[in-house]
Amino acid sequence: MTSDTQNIVMDKNADIRPVEQVDATHIRPKGSSVSSHSSENEHAGNGHGVPEVIGVNGDGNVAVGKSKRKWFNYLKTKDFWIVLFLGQVLSLCITSTNTFSQLLSTQGTSIPAFQTFFNYVLLNIVYTSYTWYKYGFKKWGQMVLKDGWRYFILAFMDVEGNYFVVLAYRYTTILSAQLINFWAIVVVVVISLLLLHVRYHLTQYVGILLCIGGMGILFGSDHITGQNNYPASNQLKGDLFALLGASFYGLSNCFEEFLVSKRPMYEVIGQLSFWGMLINGTQAGIFDRASFRTANWNGPVGGYLVGYTLVLFIFYSLAPILFRLSSAAFFNISLLTGNFWGVAIGVKVFKLHIHWMYYIAFFLIIIGHVFYFMTESMLGEAEKPWLGEGQEGGIAGIGTARRRVENPSAIV
Repeated sequence: MTSDTQNIVMDKNADIRPVEQVDATHIRPKGSSVSSHSSENEHAGNGHGVPEVIGVNGDGNVAVGKSKRKWFNYLKTKDFWIVLFLGQVLSLCITSTNTFSQLLSTQGTSIPAFQTFFNYVLLNIVYTSYTWYKYGFKKWGQMVLKDGWRYFILAFMDVEGNYFVVLAYRYTTILSAQLINFWAIVVVVVISLLLLHVRYHLTQYVGILLCIGGMGILFGSDHITGQNNYPASNQLKGDLFALLGASFYGLSNCFEEFLVSKRPMYEVIGQLSFWGMLINGTQAGIFDRASFRTANWNGPVGGYLVGYTLVLFIFYSLAPILFRLSSAAFFNISLLTGNFWGVAIGVKVFKLHIHWMYYIAFFLIIIGHVFYFMTESMLGEAEKPWLGEGQEGGIAGIGTARRRVENPSAIV
């Protein structure tokens, strides 16, 4: 973050509260003496150590240290249930957007790029306008000139992830495309390990594997019942598109987690939508012109587009909170329940039937979520290893560890 941008954030951003310097003599790991605090202590563990309020220095500032992991420690907090609930809300949002896309297809309207374009426009109207209000046009322009390239990269990865995954469904089977989407989880874990210095605990790997196992049962159920088993027009081409889209998704998730831990959410969402609108609009104008002209336009189509846009707006607004409270890895495994919610919605909308294996799969995925956080300490994954031991490199925004340290009574 540049110095000018820092001034913007600290002076006018309600999502960021400045923290005065903490007396170093009051910072130590839980259960250790001040003299035992060394660089070895700082870098030990798995990268998800949690700040712990251990006292107040002479200036009245809160001093923090790192607490040790304990079994079921995080599961006893309200944060865990908030994170679990929020993950399922996002999964339901994704399932709802897929349902609206399917309803549009039944009306003879297939404009995947233009559908997402409307979402970027709405996000831009809300969040960029609010950023202008907080920063002013001059300082907003300075932020764009100095840091806009970061948001351009984030928006490009997000737009291309959406585009290639939707494109994959035109050529391959739904089952193949969903299987390849597991690649996004692999990308997130690898990038988090290599670039963000996250160190996952054994139980987190077990949790991820349990979630993937639950998804495998869902696929097995689909194969047995014949649901989602449609012929592929070009299996190899579709699978490659799905693989590319999943890679873009994984990269964008990690980058967004990094950015929202250091910057206000309205700035990140505003810039993501600003550049995303330009990139997506250009891409849609080039590749979707024919589809747009041949699409059917009627009342139901308009209603489905409005529903699709509003649900996706909610998804993009809530995702950064989950990135702050948890991580890109948990974000992706939370979305694995989407198939279950899809069938649940399909029971009412498309008159589908829920196979008994779906209940087992859903239960297994939720158990995977529990295992993922089984050894996390009180703040779970809210504390980010790239922000420093006391989270001094981050901001005190909604859902951040720094906010919880400064205000332990905060809900998130």
